[in-house]
Order: sequence, then structure tokens, then C-alpha cells
Amino acid sequence: MVVMETGYGYPTTGPPNGIASGEPDLLESGHQKYNTEPERRSQESFAEFVAKSNPPVSKSSLVSRRADRHYSKRMRRRLVYKNGEVNITQANIRKRRRRYLADIFTTLVDIQWRYNLLVFTLAFIFSWLIFALIWWLICFSHGDLDEENLANEQWKPCVEEIKSFTSAILFSIETQHTIGYGSRHTTEQCTEAIILMMIQSCFGVICQAMMTGIVFAKLSRPKKRAETLMFSKNACICKQDGEMCLLFRVGDMRKSHIVEAHIRGVVIKKKITKEGEILPLYQFDVDLGFNEGQDRLFLVWPVIIVHKITEDSPFWEMSPEDLHKEQFEFIVILEGIVESTGMTTQARSSYLPGEILWGHRFERLVTFQKENGQYQIDYSRFNNTIPVDTPQCSARELSDMCGNITDIDRDSNNENDSIHNSAKPFTNSYMYKRNNIAQTEFEYDNDFDSLDSNYLPNNEDSETLL
Repeated sequence: MVVMETGYGYPTTGPPNGIASGEPDLLESGHQKYNTEPERRSQESFAEFVAKSNPPVSKSSLVSRRADRHYSKRMRRRLVYKNGEVNITQANIRKRRRRYLADIFTTLVDIQWRYNLLVFTLAFIFSWLIFALIWWLICFSHGDLDEENLANEQWKPCVEEIKSFTSAILFSIETQHTIGYGSRHTTEQCTEAIILMMIQSCFGVICQAMMTGIVFAKLSRPKKRAETLMFSKNACICKQDGEMCLLFRVGDMRKSHIVEAHIRGVVIKKKITKEGEILPLYQFDVDLGFNEGQDRLFLVWPVIIVHKITEDSPFWEMSPEDLHKEQFEFIVILEGIVESTGMTTQARSSYLPGEILWGHRFERLVTFQKENGQYQIDYSRFNNTIPVDTPQCSARELSDMCGNITDIDRDSNNENDSIHNSAKPFTNSYMYKRNNIAQTEFEYDNDFDSLDSNYLPNNEDSETLL
């Protein structure tokens, strides 16, 4: 199994609190600067990095407790959790209860099950008691509860077999739920009793219909369908087709597909306007292939979403050092129609700077089984990543260096043509930046298939595809 590695490693003289100090709050101002070593990127796993950054100390140390408390607060300060829940609370809303009661159906659908059951139970109990009281008053006003009338067999009451408030409650329950045991029933002596029976019967049907609709709406909510949509725990930045790209993986564990699935992404980051106004939670749009139609997905198997880091990208000027110092949160939103119910669902996840791995790509997990002729998806590799050769500079710096090298190579080829009347091909090698000096380290590009041979199992009965 491949150990997930991270592209962010602080040296021992770096921030004292590991990731917590490297990921300041979005609402804070200013950046914290630490001396980092680019050479140590992608050299240690995420767990090792946290262990080295937070050495074990005695429990009695007050400084350690404060550091742990500060670390936990940092980790909780994300806008969208991994399960899609939003870390936002609303306060100081005028007439909040009145507005919730105005849309009582949506309120009952959104509240938890225990509150729903409590509301249904109280509604039935109070309705039984209220109608029982009305039945008892009708019988009392008609004289059906008098002792002489109860002993007189010739007396015609409004409701047969109602002799006390308890019997009135039993008759109210039988009427509202159309039980009809046969002993208690209304007669033609009282018009008000007949009218009340019609009202309670209609009320019982409406109350049961509302309860059935709310229960069905809660069970068939598309929010539950979103729990079977998976996002990778980490995002990756690597070079793909000659461009720096940000990758993350999405998948659906159900066989019933999401119809018309499409995905979009935003980066929540601080922005300073030209007038000097600070917008702490500004939303920068992240292009996930909208113009080319790559944002529309066919989720038969897990799909790797690619964001090309161009000039319009929020990651255009971010190097590995800058990435870990930045204050932002990358939020991805997957929307689609549930095939079985036809309702629209939405799944969300987010990535903090410490969850974006520089110089990694995802491991392949789809294989073709030659024994049964089926494609098999190994979800144990869903979050696994593989380190790849990636320039240690921002996409902007890489673009500038490639442009300069292209110009130098063109001039060199022209000189060689004039002298030797022949052109020598230029070796396409990866460029990286160390200590602000552009260098070449590799004489050839490592093919991705050659990397996979070290990580994927050798099985003659299966063929790795994706």
C-alpha cells in the first residue's frame, strides 16, 4: 500500500505548532514567515510531519496544553468540513421563529428525528384531548351524563356509550382514526355532534397525511444520497501536459448513477480592493473545464478532476513555499440528479493548504479482471498518491522560465544552423527553481506507467486501466 506523502515539510526551526501555525485563520490579517527548505518537500509523510512538528512533552506542561488547544482551534476553523457540513452559525435574526413557522413543512423536514416524533406525539395527544373535551361538553349540554338519563333506557343520547370524560377520549380516538369498534357511535339527536364528527374526521386525515409526507420527505432527502459521494482526502499539484495542474478525485460508491453531474470549485481567500477595502471571505472562481465541458461528469468510476493553473487561476503565483503560507480554503461542489428519485443532490468538500500535496498524483485503482470480464474498482487506493517529478516553483515562474529557455534555444539553433547547417533537437526536461536559480535536473521525463509498476500489484489475471 502506498503511503500518502505530503509536499509540505517544515524544518526543525520552522513553526512551533506544525500545521496549525502554517494554516492561519482566513479572517486573520498578515502572513507568518518561516524559513523553509524546498529540498525537503515530498520527503516525509503527513503523519511523520505532524509528529516531528509536535514532539511529545509532559502532560503537566502548561505550554503544551496551550499549544494543543491552539492547534485544535486552527483545525476547526474551516468553512466547509470534509463531510460537507458548513461551519457557520446564524445569530441576531429578527422574527426568526415567526419565519420558521411560516414555512412549517420545511422546518419539520429539517429538524432532527427526535423533535419530529415529539411534535407528532404532542399533536395527536392534544387533538385527542381537545376533541374529547368538545364531545364531553356536547353530551353534558344535552343531558346525556345525568344519572336519571343514564338509567333511562328510553333516552336517546347524542353519542351512545359516553358516560364520562374517559369514554369521551376513547370515542375521540376512534373517530379521528376511523377505528369504529361499534359500541360508541353518534345518533341523529344532535346536529352539533354530526358536524363535530365530520370536522374531526377531516382533521385526522390531514394530520396523518402531513405526518406521512414529512416522514417520506426526510427519508428521501437528496442530502442522504450525497453521503455516498466520495472526495479524496487530499488534492495534488503536478505537471500534466506541460502545464501545472491541481488534481482531486471524486467517486460514487452506488450503482445508481448521478444524472447530469457537474462540478465547480471556489477558493475562499482574502482580497484587498483598489480602494483598500479588505474582503476576508471573497470567493474566487476556479475553472474546472467549464468551457471545454470537462466539468460535466460521468461517474461510472472515480474521476480525477483537473484544474489547469493559468493566469486566471488563484494558484497562478503560488509556489510550494507560498502555498503553505497562504490563507485560503478550496471548496468543491458536486451537483446532480438522483437517478432513482429525480431529485437534485449536492455534495461538498474542501481542502486547506496543508491538504494540497505538491509533486504528487493519484494512484490508479480501476483494473480489468480477465477471469469474469468485469472492471473492478479498488477503493482502498482511492486516497493514495504517488510522488512525481514536479517543478518547485509557481506556474507563473515556470511559464516565464520556459519562455526564456525557448528564446535561448531558438537563438542557439539559429547559430548552429548558420555554422553547421543542421539543427539539434532540444531536450524537453523538467525545470525547477532552487535558491532563485533555474536549473535542469532530469535528462528525460519519467513515464507515469513506469512509476505505477513499483506501486501496483503484479497480477496476470488483471490489467490496470485508470
